[in-house]
Amino acid sequence: MRHNKKFNHLGRTASHRNAMLANMACSLIKHKRITTTVAKAKALKKFVEPLITKAKDDTTNSRRVVFSNLQDKYAVTELFKEISVKIADRPGGYTRIIKTGNRLGDNAEMCFIELVDYNENMAKEKVAKKATRTRRSKKSAAAEAAPAAETAAPVAEVPATEEAKAE
Repeated sequence: MRHNKKFNHLGRTASHRNAMLANMACSLIKHKRITTTVAKAKALKKFVEPLITKAKDDTTNSRRVVFSNLQDKYAVTELFKEISVKIADRPGGYTRIIKTGNRLGDNAEMCFIELVDYNENMAKEKVAKKATRTRRSKKSAAAEAAPAAETAAPVAEVPATEEAKAE
């Protein structure tokens, strides 16, 4: 029976699966975004996020643990020097999976998995939304001030004309 055995075997032996996940993790660390199937991306997310968490504290032991999983010293160096600095204040959720549709050949669900802090387009959208909010608030404040000034001016003129009629 398979009680409490939940992870996806991906149709591979254990050694093939570990080697594939290590290679995909190295590619993700080096390129910051890779395209793969949804099943592999979900398995990769469970594989690489603990390694990124481990990279937050730069000790000899954590480097050895990460290297034993990745087997690529360039990826380990990249992870500890650049990525760990950028994600230092993030409590988790270092990767994002975005589905892109189905593959033509076998209709497999495709996606790309990326490191969250390295997507400039998502960061720009957030900044643009904030900028539009501030612009709107400035326009609305200016629009509210202008009618107040217009209403104040005719009120001042009306009593003056009534006083002129009274004289």
